[in-house]
Amino acid sequence: MRLTEQQVRSLYGQDVQDRSGAKVGSVGQVWADPSGEVTWVSVKTGVMGHHESMAPLQAARMEPNGRLQVPYDKATVRSAPSVEAGTDQPLGTDQLSQLYRHYQLGEQAGPAPQRMPGAPEVVRSEERLRVGTQSEPAGTARLNKRVVTENVQTSVPVEHDEVTVVHEPISEADRDAVRAGIGEEQREMELRAEHPVVAKDQVPVERVRLAKDEVVEEQPVNAQVRRELVDADVPDRARRNR
Repeated sequence: MRLTEQQVRSLYGQDVQDRSGAKVGSVGQVWADPSGEVTWVSVKTGVMGHHESMAPLQAARMEPNGRLQVPYDKATVRSAPSVEAGTDQPLGTDQLSQLYRHYQLGEQAGPAPQRMPGAPEVVRSEERLRVGTQSEPAGTARLNKRVVTENVQTSVPVEHDEVTVVHEPISEADRDAVRAGIGEEQREMELRAEHPVVAKDQVPVERVRLAKDEVVEEQPVNAQVRRELVDADVPDRARRNR
């Protein structure tokens, strides 16, 4: 299959169809003989991990939509001997023999096909800001109970005995019933008086506790991220405007 260098480069990543038009995979790598004729491609089928199935281009054709069609069914291509993805090694003699037998091709003598370089490319990377939150101690809240002394003023009623001297004349009718006598004599009366007495009782008056609420607020985050820019240095005559 004779292709120009530009067509070879455009093969990379193109869809590969089987003879019925069903998609088999996409082109991973391309090999050509010493004359530059493209002879083999590897097909990324998505079912063999880091390996790619090989397919011959002996009777393949490029469709108008850019897709590559091979004259085999999907099962034949997917079960073909494979190579490691990204290899830069030429196809060995044993590999070619296995491929010829698999596709029932007549073996051809000559130098081993060489892998064709893909389109030059660089990978552009950039930093993305990943913002989250991290919990950390912000202090400790405590309840401290202390004792203070304060003056309390109140009043309480108190009683006491007061003495009054009462003079009561004895009437003529009562004199015979009262014994008269002159001399010293003493009588006593017990007097009582109340005074304030203070006692203290300890009584619970209220419960005091700490309550914690989570408050969500927006805080601005300012950070610098890096990204790469790719500049292509292409001569004006070779530059294609897109």
